[in-house]
Amino acid sequence: MRFSPPRPLFDANAAAGGASGKGLGSLPDWDLSDLYPGPDAPEYERDMDWLIQACADFAAKYEGKLASLSAAGLLGCVQDYEAIDVTAGRIMSYAGLRYYQNTMDSERAKFMSDAQDEVTDATTALVFFSLEFNRLEDSHLETLLAGNADLARYRPVFERMRAMRPHQLSDEMEKFLHDQSVVGASAWNKLFDETMAGLMFRVEGEEEELNLEATLNLLTDPLREKREAAAKALALVFDKNIKLFARVHNTLAKEKEIEDRWRKMPTPQTGRHLSNHVEPEVVEALRNAVVAAYPKLSHRYYALKAKWMGLERLQVWDRNAPLPLETPKVIDWATAEKTVTEAYAAFHPELAKLAEPFFKKGWIDAGVKPGKAPGAFAHPTVTTVHPYVMLNYLGKQRDVMTLAHELGHGVHQVLAAGQGELLSSTPLTLAETASVFGEMLTFRKLLDEAKTPAEKKTLLAGKVEDMINTVVRQIAFYDFECKLHAARQDGELTPDGINALWMSVQSESLGPIFDFMDGYETFWAYIPHFIHSPFYVYAYAFGDGLVNALYAAYADGLPGFEEKYFELLKAGGSKHHKELLAPFGLDASDPKFWDKGLEMIAGFIDELEAME
Repeated sequence: MRFSPPRPLFDANAAAGGASGKGLGSLPDWDLSDLYPGPDAPEYERDMDWLIQACADFAAKYEGKLASLSAAGLLGCVQDYEAIDVTAGRIMSYAGLRYYQNTMDSERAKFMSDAQDEVTDATTALVFFSLEFNRLEDSHLETLLAGNADLARYRPVFERMRAMRPHQLSDEMEKFLHDQSVVGASAWNKLFDETMAGLMFRVEGEEEELNLEATLNLLTDPLREKREAAAKALALVFDKNIKLFARVHNTLAKEKEIEDRWRKMPTPQTGRHLSNHVEPEVVEALRNAVVAAYPKLSHRYYALKAKWMGLERLQVWDRNAPLPLETPKVIDWATAEKTVTEAYAAFHPELAKLAEPFFKKGWIDAGVKPGKAPGAFAHPTVTTVHPYVMLNYLGKQRDVMTLAHELGHGVHQVLAAGQGELLSSTPLTLAETASVFGEMLTFRKLLDEAKTPAEKKTLLAGKVEDMINTVVRQIAFYDFECKLHAARQDGELTPDGINALWMSVQSESLGPIFDFMDGYETFWAYIPHFIHSPFYVYAYAFGDGLVNALYAAYADGLPGFEEKYFELLKAGGSKHHKELLAPFGLDASDPKFWDKGLEMIAGFIDELEAME
């Protein structure tokens, strides 16, 4: 249930921001009135009052009685639970999205905190539901499901709930953890967000101090000295704040370790795998395949990039540098919209039609503004409203790809909404499917339209870099998290200790061509995924590998691919990844599956080498 505000889970290739929309045309802002007209709107108060009463009524009606319910009675119970989920999700979506528009606004921060407090207090009455449901005998539940098709539709929800049975605590302890959550991880999340939003960086050569987004954006500047100045400014400020960031990581990792220990989770990653409905061995196969491919992917590509740049060694500020043959250009918003929409329409007109309201109805917030959360994300809100997309658009080609990516999420969320609140939510492992596929469609359109070999080379190199960021870099992040959580079990980690863990995965993943400046060891500090959603990052690599295999099936002319693809998106969280991929002849549990996706990246690098 969505009892927390939306978290800004910034996508792997989200554009780094800057300070203006100059030359970009009119950038859209969110219209949050589809959720509520305003923070003081009577509709908001009405829904909060309803939620408080509905939660109390639910407990009075069902607590201690689930085992005695008929199939129709249990269906009614689940539907009542779902209705509460919709209202709680609507409230927290509004509070969270409004906050992320300006995280430095204390009124917005207070509004979100107060909303979370009220929702958490109200929904404490519901904690019994999953606990009591999980105590139902398997044979009894199967009898109920066999006799009622409407109830059986919720089987995937029940299976995910019952996967937690071995890790369930006492009713009293579960209620305590629910109540305590507002001053636990969520409070540390807010501290991190507000600290990051408030950091300012003095970059040599810049007239004014810059925020994090603008400074990260300079790492893609054509001028090498400007990239170097930005990297050193980042390192300086991160180092000044490193004790705070180390405290946040230490506290959250320890809190997780305590809860995992009480729940008898065998590994720190187990909870994420359970919520993703994916087997640990599948994730391990993905991780191992990517690590084994480092030499033929990132190591080989960056050596090629050094050659293009006329350098014997690369520095960390060269990693995302534009190629020397690349002509810097600003892509205005109207062109970006046209590019992505046409790419979607070329696949199927319905895909473009689903994307249209995002542009026309205030479902996108694109401009870079003071206090706005960095990066990009798509938040589904609730199935009775619609998703919202956040960008920090600066007119770079990578920003256009980010738009294609986030619109993919949005379209996926719109299609899955037909499943209803409890079945629409897609596990993270499949949540990147439509986003990465949308990127691939847009990339292929741009590649087909390339007029010169230099333009084609630039596009191919940009795509390879994005794929390396999505696959190689995210698996390196995952390894860093695994090491950090394992080390935290042995005691408090010093900033130097965390720095050492970070550096242990960097040279391995990026390759021997890189030198690492003093200060780069602190760059773990600004990655929000580690704070907001531990072990989230492997979902990016999972999604990229899955989509590469899917796209290969599409390119090979698999009969009925478009219809099968739409059915996959409409399924939301109602089916396991094995069942969803079967119509395409794919199986993610086959270790060789991941090699197919990695071969696509290697193939692009082959093309680049052939252009030499």
